[in-house]
Amino acid sequence: MENKNIEIAIFAGGCFWGVQHHMSILDGVIHTEVGYTGGNIKNPSYEEVCSSNTGHAEAIKVEFDNSKLSFENLAKLFFEIHDPGQLNRQGPDIGTQYRSAIFYKNEKQKLVAQKLIDILINKGHKVVTKLLAATEFYPAEKYHQDYYKKTQSRPYCHIYQKKF
Repeated sequence: MENKNIEIAIFAGGCFWGVQHHMSILDGVIHTEVGYTGGNIKNPSYEEVCSSNTGHAEAIKVEFDNSKLSFENLAKLFFEIHDPGQLNRQGPDIGTQYRSAIFYKNEKQKLVAQKLIDILINKGHKVVTKLLAATEFYPAEKYHQDYYKKTQSRPYCHIYQKKF
């Protein structure tokens, strides 16, 4: 039986390890998976994505229960755990694969994301985050999944900062 409360969101905000770390602990998140999206080849490897020749971004796919966690609150966290004003980078990680983007799954997600971007801009924040229709999402290699949980370390370039 299909659960109508289950929704998917895809975010790219620099290194996918840190984004996954922060999002996976939210109440209402069912599952997270890091991977690659927004590019022009099928099933890219980490090495191919790092070459900046595939057009893919390091991203996270979040499956969540929207009766417990709204897309808006998930997107707010996304904006609060990375710097949406950095173009093609996040901290020490540089390259188009580290760009800031929301790959929306439907028009509602797009409108909510745009509303949040407008709020941030009105508060004086620089925002270069792109809103793009979701395309094929390719899971990253197993060693990238739940990286910080496996290594019992903490993100180095994804620090929570309240913005809303």
